[in-house]
Amino acid sequence: MKKEISTNNAPGAIGPYSQAVQAGNLIFVSGQLPINAATGEMPADIKAQTRESINNIKAILAEAGATLDNVVKTTVFLADMEYFGPMNEVYSEEFKAVYPARCAFAVRELPKKALVEIEVIAAL
Repeated sequence: MKKEISTNNAPGAIGPYSQAVQAGNLIFVSGQLPINAATGEMPADIKAQTRESINNIKAILAEAGATLDNVVKTTVFLADMEYFGPMNEVYSEEFKAVYPARCAFAVRELPKKALVEIEVIAAL
């Protein structure tokens, strides 16, 4: 069985997908662009974008009764690997040990010309 997780505190889905889906004790959060849910704006630099993407993840996890501490796997999509270092600085401020498993890679382009998009899997 799967259950949709949705909150107005993160940007709504812009296509045929859910912000997150819970299946059993797992929560699968769709890739979060760095869009502020209240203003619809996207910050300009990679550090601010990373923080905004993580804020959106926090809001969705909160709706499911979870926090970043519940995250067991992340995938980070970057518009260019030159952003890896600054993204990692912010990421390491937000995620604490035991750190989630992670992969990070550059893609040709992200929606809305974002510099970063982050998806996570959390366990309750």
